[in-house]
Amino acid sequence: RLRGTTKGAYVYLSGWMVAGLRNRFGHLPDQSMHEKTSVVDLIEEIYVSLRQADEVAINDLFKTLKTAREAGDKAAETAAIAAIDGFETHVVPIIADIDAGFGNPEATYLLAKKMIEAGACAIQIENQVSDEKQCGHQDGKVTVPHEDFIAKLNAVRYAFLELGIDNG
Repeated sequence: RLRGTTKGAYVYLSGWMVAGLRNRFGHLPDQSMHEKTSVVDLIEEIYVSLRQADEVAINDLFKTLKTAREAGDKAAETAAIAAIDGFETHVVPIIADIDAGFGNPEATYLLAKKMIEAGACAIQIENQVSDEKQCGHQDGKVTVPHEDFIAKLNAVRYAFLELGIDNG
């Protein structure tokens, strides 16, 4: 909003960031040491915060309208109504990192569904073996067989479809 619009803006919740901030073992990014629901909780917190920002902003606009009406200032009233009609929300899409899915395809599906219910519009998933997970720039990554990864991709897609979201 500081740049005047939220058009084209989004929030990207990287697994590295969430793991670094939300685990109970200290700053251990990309080691899957945070609670499985940490990203879900953070999505909910961000959306609450953005909706609260909307409430404050729209409340201020209605105060301006009330003041203009009380003063009988038609030009200010018209401007306030235009500002209300043109109000742009603070709420933006959230892309959420589900790491390597936190388990088998069923676990991936259940967690993806929770992320989507919390508000994620897109989910990023990695094809690494969960127990051997490394940052993308580090050596030693171990990837899962293609069939296993495709099963997790399908699990995420099914979560979107079950919740009635065709374009997630």
